[in-house]
Amino acid sequence: MRFSKLLHIVSVSLLVFSSLAVSAQYSDEEFDTIGDNLLFRKELNGSAILHTNGWGLEFRIGKNQSIFNKLMFEADLLEMKDSKEIKSINPFFTNTRSYYYGKLNAVYILRTGVGQQRMLNRKPYYGGVELRIFYSGGISAAFAKPVYLNIIKLDEGSYRYITVTERYNPDDHFPDNIYGRASFTKGFNELSFYPGLYAKAGLSVDFGTLNQRPKMIEAGIALDAYPKGIPVMAFRDPNQFFLTLYISFGIGKRYD
Repeated sequence: MRFSKLLHIVSVSLLVFSSLAVSAQYSDEEFDTIGDNLLFRKELNGSAILHTNGWGLEFRIGKNQSIFNKLMFEADLLEMKDSKEIKSINPFFTNTRSYYYGKLNAVYILRTGVGQQRMLNRKPYYGGVELRIFYSGGISAAFAKPVYLNIIKLDEGSYRYITVTERYNPDDHFPDNIYGRASFTKGFNELSFYPGLYAKAGLSVDFGTLNQRPKMIEAGIALDAYPKGIPVMAFRDPNQFFLTLYISFGIGKRYD
């Protein structure tokens, strides 16, 4: 997914959710709840993330420092693909499985960090939206799982084609002898670890009708950086930097 396409999706989503939240009608019970407009000191929320190189999940714990500022502790688990990955399939055999030709490792990233949100506007008593800008940063731990493929070979004993599971090797494996991807679990016992750092910033929109039960859409930019490059594709240099745009959807709970 290209940056321009995701930017268009982010812009349209923010406009749609803002319009729906502002124009929504609430019951008397909801008006009474929102009318209290209490400032809860703590918050928990979880989100699903769609970014330009994959998807992920996020969990946050927040604590108000003041009316406008909130301290956040967060953890993200992400899949990180290469922008040059192209799904392939062997057309010369039946029942083959798709795979990414040239892919050496599948990369997963665990982020743990701290950040701050700043409120731009307080949600009106009758509902609407609350806008916050945020920034965060911390440790980015990348794990590279080797890619295994099912390879077509000629059995010298029976003179029949068989498939064997092998770690992808660009010198031995080509589109004509790759049958397809192996089991997803294959290679987890060979993980390589790459420590690094990340930074993230963006805009968060709370469009929930109840103050103590926020519903959020968030759009932002993130950078993961590593001192040692991570080999993802066979025919490209290892990646030291992953710059992504993302949009996330989440729900949470505010409490004292």
